[in-house]
Amino acid sequence: MLPFALNHMTAPNLGWEAFADLARDLGCVGVEYRNDLGGPLFQGADPAGVGAAVRARGLRVLALAEVKMFNDWSDAKAAEADALMQVAVAAGAEAVSLIPRNDGVATDRAESRRVTEAALREILPMLRARGLKAMVEPLGFAVCSLRYKDILADVIDAVGGQGTYFMVHDTFHHHLAGGGPIFADLTGIVHVSGVVDPSVAVDDMRDPHRVLVDGQDRIGNVAQIAALRAAGYAGPVSYEPFAPSVHALADPRTALAASMDFIRQGVSARAA
Repeated sequence: MLPFALNHMTAPNLGWEAFADLARDLGCVGVEYRNDLGGPLFQGADPAGVGAAVRARGLRVLALAEVKMFNDWSDAKAAEADALMQVAVAAGAEAVSLIPRNDGVATDRAESRRVTEAALREILPMLRARGLKAMVEPLGFAVCSLRYKDILADVIDAVGGQGTYFMVHDTFHHHLAGGGPIFADLTGIVHVSGVVDPSVAVDDMRDPHRVLVDGQDRIGNVAQIAALRAAGYAGPVSYEPFAPSVHALADPRTALAASMDFIRQGVSARAA
């Protein structure tokens, strides 16, 4: 069985507790909570209480997102990272998520590596002091300062971050970046969403196009997950659709269950 999980972007209109109930009812292994959904993280609830409630449902708090523009490093960014790590520890989360700047700065490979290495070198001792991991997510957009996984793999090695730093394999962003090596051994979590609009060009795909994965998917979710599994990845596969149409679903549980069945069957068929 694939170990599915839910990122709170899947159902951002649900409070933290109802969202955990949804994940439990779908047989998920864990959840990812976010600080960018409007209002405070956990809607202001005590992180320790949230973590205990999530675990009581048989779920893991896989990660708290996010430190945005982490590789635009500064004292202010260090304070932001430290604050999220404190909440992660209190909630019993396993990791924090690090999202690169996505504004057209440091997009060439040399600059991408330089700014990413500078930040990850500083963040590493902060994480290790707290026993946390970090999920670092390359974004496939041309304006992103960390678009390519091979750069991240090199930086993790350069800073000695193995075992603390892990990649997010986001199927949408992997497709937008042109594919390439998957680095299953460095992957800490997989984010899944599909694009089914037949009219949008790959270079024009954006977050609002990201829906649940079904038979009309254009970005090869099943193939990507199957390749990761074949290469040894056994971790969570976490839903992260951004489309308003998904967020507006009256019955997300039924829609998600159908999508999970589609992925599960597709991956099993490829492994047979």
